This record gives sequence, structure tokens and C-alpha cells, in this order.
Amino acid sequence: MAVTGLILIGFLLMHMYGNLKMFMGADAFDHYAEWLKGDILYPIVPKGWFIWIFRMVMLAAIVLHIYSAASLWKRALAANPSTYEAKRKLAQTYSARTMRWGGIILGGVLIFHLLQFTVRATLVNAPADATPYDMVVGEFSVWWLVVVYAVWMVAVCMHVRHGFWSAFATLGANTSATARTVLNGCAWAVALILYIGFMIMPVAVLFGWIQA
Repeated sequence: MAVTGLILIGFLLMHMYGNLKMFMGADAFDHYAEWLKGDILYPIVPKGWFIWIFRMVMLAAIVLHIYSAASLWKRALAANPSTYEAKRKLAQTYSARTMRWGGIILGGVLIFHLLQFTVRATLVNAPADATPYDMVVGEFSVWWLVVVYAVWMVAVCMHVRHGFWSAFATLGANTSATARTVLNGCAWAVALILYIGFMIMPVAVLFGWIQA
């Protein structure tokens, strides 16, 4: 659970960084999108292979993460704490209490996100043959779609905040009160960086600061 969670957080940070290339203009973003699909690790692997290897790794991480979550949920049900105090100790923060249901919601919106920007089957405002840059501009020019992603990112970052802390605690970093404070600060920092980093681009598109 901890290892796959950190892999997914690492992916989110990389994805966020890539999205920020929208501020560099159409040529830079479109080149980045094509580079992802074809040139990474070439000629070590043939062109176009990396993106599929990467997708398989990410799919494996997601499946293992979900499996781990389901296993831990079953253990928690088996333990069946019956008192209010026992339940309070198991989940003391709102993020912790909503990790399971939050994960299910994240998975559902993630499917829509992939269908929208990867498969291009659920595009709202952009033609299916648009360049990556024009597609992103077209989609985030729709105000309610930006609102949906803003709410989704709240859920993502809540999940990340608790998951980051829990992962490092599981791996042995929670050794003292000072370590807990540092871990909690780092968890909040990563969550806030992700939220701001992911939302600044859609907001910029919506207000016309990034245009086709």
C-alpha cells in the first residue's frame, strides 16, 4: 500500500509538471505530448514502446494499491472495533476517515479523465482531432468542467495528504514527535503543491490567460 501509493504520488508530481508546459505555448506542449508517446528511452527501446511500458507499470501500481486497500479494509472489518474511542483512534482526521470512499470516487473520475484526454471519447468542447494544446484549451474553457476538476483535486489532495503521511509512517519514518511533525508538514506541502500546480493551468485557460 505504501510503496504503490508513493509511486502514484510521484506520477502525480510528474504529471503536474508536464501540465505546466501549457504556459510555454502550443509548440512546447505539443512537442512534450509527442515526446511522451514516442521518444523516451529511444533507441534503448523502439519508438512508442515507453508509453505502453509506463502505462503497464502505472496500471500494476493502481491494481496493487486497490488490492492492498481492499485487504486492509477486510482486516479492519474483522477487527470490528465497537466503541467510539476505538474507532476514533483508527481514524482521527477527516482525510483518514474518507480514504476508502475517497479512493473509489477518485477511481471513477480518473476513468472519465482518461476517456477524455487519452482516449478522447468524452470530450466536452474540443474536436477529437485537435492537437493536445488545443484540446486542453477547449476543454478547460468550459467553466463547469473546471469546477468539476477543482472539486476532484480537493479529493485527490486529501487522499494524497493522508496517504503520504501514512506511507512514510508505514516505512518506518514515524519515529518521534518531531518526525511526525515533519512528516505532517511534508504531507500538507505535497498536497498543496499538487492542488495549486494542477489547478493553475485550468484556471488560466478559463480566464483567457492561456489561449489557442
